[in-house]
Amino acid sequence: MNAKISIIVVTLNAGRELTATIKSILTQEYEDMEILIKDGGSTDGSTDHLPDDHRIRLIAKPDTGIYDAMNQALELATGDFCFFLNCGDYLYDIRVLSDISKYLNDGNIVVYGDIFDRIAGTRVASNPEIDEFALYRNVPCHQACIYDRKMLLAHPFQTEYKVRADYEQFLWCYYIARAKMIYVDRTISSYMGGGFSETRENRRISAMEHREIVAKYMAPENIRIYRRRMRMTLAPLRALIAGNPVTGGLYNKLKSRVYKK
Repeated sequence: MNAKISIIVVTLNAGRELTATIKSILTQEYEDMEILIKDGGSTDGSTDHLPDDHRIRLIAKPDTGIYDAMNQALELATGDFCFFLNCGDYLYDIRVLSDISKYLNDGNIVVYGDIFDRIAGTRVASNPEIDEFALYRNVPCHQACIYDRKMLLAHPFQTEYKVRADYEQFLWCYYIARAKMIYVDRTISSYMGGGFSETRENRRISAMEHREIVAKYMAPENIRIYRRRMRMTLAPLRALIAGNPVTGGLYNKLKSRVYKK
């Protein structure tokens, strides 16, 4: 029996980006899904002419931001698993959901893969082995993660976090829910980049929220060790190299080889 997947797309005046994202979902070979479009009050007409497909549901109601919108859609979803795709991001190819569905046999799991960064022009590998240092550095991009919906309902996005609520939720799944993390060696989504969390102000907020969140879940002595390790391995410089269209491809290929070893 196939697992039903709820794909949640949050939108606000997204224009043609919403259309392109929905098109990438509707071309999927896998049919046991629903698409929940959570609109916070668009005035650009982008939600007026959605494709005529019984699997699409428009949820048009106010929200306080992207994470509140995700929570609202999560509560109304009917799938066994959920996947969050931002406007302007696409499922990588027509077999993504079919391939992922093979791993959706149990509850209390997070299935994740890689993304394709369109700005850097390269596939970005997620760490196939999740340990605490991997969690400290970062977690798989949420556009590459499929979650057990009931697990997320037990701990929705914490909306006091403006940029890192998805990070906090992933750590909760690992530490509190004891979710099984399943890596799939394939590209899940094509990521537009340059979005909400990547403005200068939100990068500052992101760093502040990261410090607060890791303190909730990790021992202080471990955090000190991880900070030193990040400084010694020139993490900020590596992030710049990875996101650069000229150097990103080579960097991410090397990272993929390291992960596979």
